[in-house]
Amino acid sequence: MPSDPPSHPPSHPLEARHVLEFPGGYTRSTGPVIGRFLTELRDRRIVGVRTAGARVLVPPLEYDPDTGEAVTGEYVEVGPAGTVQAWAWVSAPRPAHPLDRPFAWATIRLDGADTALVHAVDAGGPKAMRPGMRVRPRWRDRTSGTITDIECFVPEVTMITAPIRTEYRVRPGAALTRFLERIGDGVLLGGRCAGCDQVYVPYRTSCPACGALIEEEREVADTGTVTTFAINNLPDPRAPEVPFVSAYILLDGADIPMIALVGGIPAHEVRQGMRVRAVWVPPEERTMSMADIRWFAPTGEPDADLSAGTPGGGA
Repeated sequence: MPSDPPSHPPSHPLEARHVLEFPGGYTRSTGPVIGRFLTELRDRRIVGVRTAGARVLVPPLEYDPDTGEAVTGEYVEVGPAGTVQAWAWVSAPRPAHPLDRPFAWATIRLDGADTALVHAVDAGGPKAMRPGMRVRPRWRDRTSGTITDIECFVPEVTMITAPIRTEYRVRPGAALTRFLERIGDGVLLGGRCAGCDQVYVPYRTSCPACGALIEEEREVADTGTVTTFAINNLPDPRAPEVPFVSAYILLDGADIPMIALVGGIPAHEVRQGMRVRAVWVPPEERTMSMADIRWFAPTGEPDADLSAGTPGGGA
């Protein structure tokens, strides 16, 4: 046990610093149980040992920690997958740690084992860690018969992202074709049921309430009232910006609201009862589709009073 060289003076005149070192490393016998465990690790297998009480210990021990009895000598291959039971995040790894990036120390109960071992988990971030997470070992390219033959554990693949694109064509029926033709003319067309005295927009040829044939077309205004709405935070190619608002708008002269985008106003300022008007694309750009209306924008009128019933009415 030599004293430190003079380049490392003691911090106190009565203090002497010493170094305990075993040149070449400290060598000891592994014994038959741990030796079997390490040998299997070298071959990329994980084994435990069975106790007289039929429990499987991983890592294996020579004696049952509950009873003190010698283990049976029966080895059981476990895992390699397992379940995280508890974990602690290491945000600033030290040089002696198994990974050079943030990781978790975790107790992992391998499939088929009755005890847990402690090892590193490379999860990418602390939010990914949770008790019950399934993990598998990541082995080093070269193994030598040590616990570090397992570089770390990594989460099992539970989700994938794959590009999906489906192309299909839809041909509108007679009623929707009629409605879209008038959209191309800058007109919103509804149908009035003579039996229910209700005006439905978009136009349809049969009444959804009584089933009667709708024979009367009725043009309705391109102004209306927001009855309810939702603020959306995911991009949409039709939307003016994100976040954007999709709303049910009861057009003046209609009895059923239709869904459309609301623009020209910050999303958080949209409200129930707000009066809006359709913003049409120029006639030369229209394609006989709902895209001919960019969105509905506020008219500047006072809000409608929804407490007395929904405004509009086709009667």
